[in-house]
Amino acid sequence: MLVIEQKPLDEMINDAVRTFPDECCGFLFGKEDSDSRTVIKIQVVDNAKEGDKRRRFMISAKDYLKAEQFADENNLQLMGVYHSHPNHPAIPSEHDRVAAQPYFSYIILSVMNNEFDHIRSWQLNQQQQFEEEKVLIQQLN
Repeated sequence: MLVIEQKPLDEMINDAVRTFPDECCGFLFGKEDSDSRTVIKIQVVDNAKEGDKRRRFMISAKDYLKAEQFADENNLQLMGVYHSHPNHPAIPSEHDRVAAQPYFSYIILSVMNNEFDHIRSWQLNQQQQFEEEKVLIQQLN
């Protein structure tokens, strides 16, 4: 199960709506125990895709290295990537699957007509196919 604290969820939604109609992207950081993985922080990055960013995103190698360094410096795990699907459901594309890495969670935020619609998360299975992760939003008082 993937647990997402409210603050990083709000930040992802804001990023997705702000960049609409382009895809946004960023990193997920958190902690893992035997029962769940908890996203406690995100890092917004610029979509480095050249050309049309409405259907694709790309994270630069430099941003990836910065994310790994941030995780090390803050005693967090780099847990995955989030991105948005403007005017499409939060279902990964074949392009998303081919670019995915084992272990990572891939959160997709669907933004319909410039408004957040829904969120889903995915992980690669042993056959290199996406399986949906259960998502729990953790409301902190």
